[in-house]
Amino acid sequence: MSLRDIHTPVMLDRCVELLAPALTAPGAVFVDGTLGMGGHSEAFLERFPDLHLIGLDRDTDALRIAGERLARFADRTTLVHTVYDGIARAVSEAGYDRVDGILFDLGVSSLQLDEADRGFAYAKDAPLDMRMDQSDGPTAANVLATYSEGELRRIFERYGEEKLSGRYARAIIAARADAPIERSARLVQILDAATPAALKNAGHPAKRVFQALRIEVNAELAALERAIPAALDLLRVGGRIVVLSYQSLEDRFVKRELARASASTSPAGLPVELPEHAPRFRLLVKGAQLASEEERARNPRAIPVRLRAAERIREAG
Repeated sequence: MSLRDIHTPVMLDRCVELLAPALTAPGAVFVDGTLGMGGHSEAFLERFPDLHLIGLDRDTDALRIAGERLARFADRTTLVHTVYDGIARAVSEAGYDRVDGILFDLGVSSLQLDEADRGFAYAKDAPLDMRMDQSDGPTAANVLATYSEGELRRIFERYGEEKLSGRYARAIIAARADAPIERSARLVQILDAATPAALKNAGHPAKRVFQALRIEVNAELAALERAIPAALDLLRVGGRIVVLSYQSLEDRFVKRELARASASTSPAGLPVELPEHAPRFRLLVKGAQLASEEERARNPRAIPVRLRAAERIREAG
């Protein structure tokens, strides 16, 4: 089975359409901040024969697979093992000051979801790892073993927007007193037992908790909060950015940053906008764009996606 059979890039045609005007010039530089298995990047390298790719990923397995997939473009690719908030350093070390296009496809990748032993999927029993970079940092099992009830409640509320955060935190503290919580099946059992019967039809009780643990383990929101401003600063005039988000916390932050970059900074009451206060960016889509009904039916991973995009229209004042 080929990579094309097991991995379908989300909203691929729309991403290409939005970024294409910035990538047609010879020597254009494109950053895929979340390389994954290289599906999006492969399409861009095929479409633009003079394009240079800088592909970033914290997952060494993803970098290996993407490297194999993109081997025929080796003379036009620079693959970097880093979290996406390392984008500025990666671009600089690749020998560039500015870039023409940037794509972020956020959240957990198909590779990570499909490999049961990574522990990302609550529907598959596996060790509770959840690290996107398995060479570094604490696992989800470490978090469950060491965080206090208050800390667990905080991450479930903040990163999972879970209404039963307190109840689930108490259940975990009680359960770990009997034995460490090291596998996903046991955590699911604990959460299911702590869920009131009346709420069990309102979605899987583990969904938001697993999301919260993943975000905490990988410091995803903190990295995103550094990555988006850095990415906007790297774009040359005419450069474009596209961001695909899969949960509301990510999307709200991206929306806020792009709105700020595309707004005037003129003080209230000025009769004329001074050039230095003009917006640096313009939004390319109204609101957040969703995948088509046809794509959502064909590729379930496209169902929650929210796409936002912007173009740089002037340098900073």
